[in-house]
Amino acid sequence: MNKLALFPGSFDPFTKGHLDTVERAAQMFEQVTVAIMTNTNKKSLFTKEEKLTLTQAALAHLSNVQVMASELDLTVNLARDLGATVLIRGIRNTTDYEYEKSIAHMNHDLAPEIETVFLLSPPALSQISSSLIKEIATFGGDVSAYLPTNIHQAVLSKYQQK
Repeated sequence: MNKLALFPGSFDPFTKGHLDTVERAAQMFEQVTVAIMTNTNKKSLFTKEEKLTLTQAALAHLSNVQVMASELDLTVNLARDLGATVLIRGIRNTTDYEYEKSIAHMNHDLAPEIETVFLLSPPALSQISSSLIKEIATFGGDVSAYLPTNIHQAVLSKYQQK
């Protein structure tokens, strides 16, 4: 059985928490597609093209993972277009769970053939969020422990430009 999993997100920036989720999903599924999606509720630090390039570099060591940018669309529509039968979602805490559970239920109503799989973050990564990283970096805080090296360098570069 060929199982394609889709891991959608805005990934602004792609963190070690995201990396952990993708690495674990890559062990569980034959193919994982990471989709850079647009979150209409957030102002992005990186362009879609920058996120695509940075995320591809951070995941280059995983042969069964591909990264793509997606146009504005429902996640389940993208999953159907790709032939994905599983959506991957990372969960850090109960707040994430409640939020993701609602989305999973709605996605199931829209596309019952697509299953959502939650992967719980390990404790060492459970405090990492892209929003918090941007907040810390805005004020010159050290975020190197939370980001793949190439992405940390890009974050530093963005905030030095500002």
